Amino acid sequence: MKRILLICCLFIGISTAARAQVKSTTDPIEKAKGLQKELKLTDEQTAKVAAIYKESAEKFEKIKVAKKGNTNKMMADIAPLRAATIKKIKTVLTPKQAVKYEKMVNDTHKTGGSGWSDGWSAASTN
Repeated sequence: MKRILLICCLFIGISTAARAQVKSTTDPIEKAKGLQKELKLTDEQTAKVAAIYKESAEKFEKIKVAKKGNTNKMMADIAPLRAATIKKIKTVLTPKQAVKYEKMVNDTHKTGGSGWSDGWSAASTN
């Protein structure tokens, strides 16, 4: 009886996890398209955001190589890069979009992620 109950719980857990699966992407273009859906960006805005994310990702790769992947050493250079990326993206957005974007960035940071603030980490979308 315990085995049947355990199997049922396992099945329910797997089913729930499958439904709650979050799509994430680290590709700058796909990430920009995700932001387009979230903020209702125009195609022109999306292209500009994709370029910003791409530039950010390239700079991150240079930092990673220079610091030899040492997370502690990278953090000092990554924080200003994230801030600059956020600032650049906000210049592309309308005031209403910028407010929503700021909330998205803050919400992601509260949960321990970086999400929409850079071009290299995964951004969660529904």
